[in-house]
Amino acid sequence: MNNLSNHPTVIYSGTGRRKTSIARVRLTPGSGKLTINGLPGESYLQFSPNYLRISYAPLKILGLIHEYDIYVNTEGGGLTGQADAIRLGIARALCKVNPENRIALKSEGFLTRDARVKERKKYGLRKARKAPQYSKR
Repeated sequence: MNNLSNHPTVIYSGTGRRKTSIARVRLTPGSGKLTINGLPGESYLQFSPNYLRISYAPLKILGLIHEYDIYVNTEGGGLTGQADAIRLGIARALCKVNPENRIALKSEGFLTRDARVKERKKYGLRKARKAPQYSKR
């Protein structure tokens, strides 16, 4: 029998979505490293302090920034949507860690799914709402 079965590692998971991005997040007790699609989080998010701040926000609010390792599989959309999806996924996973966390995360708005998506293009129009130039004659 291998060593892993004797020491079950607790894994908390959460799914976050934003625009067309989906992030599947797994939290395991650790030192606070972020891994996104197999790359270090800082590298994947292009060392952008803004994207990193957004992603770590739920952990920072609860003071758990160095308590969990974060493993993320994300796809679709751009970096902004993915960063927001990661934030939602982490927040949902932290609610599974301890139901008490929900109160603080909800008051900060981290558990709210941002439902804004691009509006579809309509026929007869150039974009969703942009119409061709009107000509009276």
